[in-house]
Amino acid sequence: MIIRRALPADRDTLGRLGAMLMRTHYDFDRLRFLRPGEDADQHYGEFLVSLLEEDDAVVFVAEGDGRVDGYVYAAIEPLSWQALRDRAGFIHDVAVDPAARRHGVASALITAALDWVRERGLPRVMLGASPSNTAARAAFARFGFRDTMIEMTLEL
Repeated sequence: MIIRRALPADRDTLGRLGAMLMRTHYDFDRLRFLRPGEDADQHYGEFLVSLLEEDDAVVFVAEGDGRVDGYVYAAIEPLSWQALRDRAGFIHDVAVDPAARRHGVASALITAALDWVRERGLPRVMLGASPSNTAARAAFARFGFRDTMIEMTLEL
């Protein structure tokens, strides 16, 4: 497995994996998360490719046997008085093709994202995980991530 920065040529695969992530979250809570439309693959792929030239964002892919098996999207977020936190690294997405799971792909991608943030001298990395996504939460906990906030939603 090779971990590398995503390329514009990865757009379709990134879009497919990103739309898979959207569908997963939508299935967790159809009121909270965006409904993936028919063109979610295209739009998510375009979104991720739009980040490739950003200084404060990165998309890494895991490539095995000539195919992209997963990606991680991380960014540096500025100080936020609203969120009561200093500048921090954020892992926004981790998506692995179901056929490639349980082979260390997610761990390699998370490690790459953590290294990228560490190289920028930031003291912490944050992320969000659905309470329903027990597998992801367990994987993040193995890296040392801990619960710090619980998002609550009220439908009006």
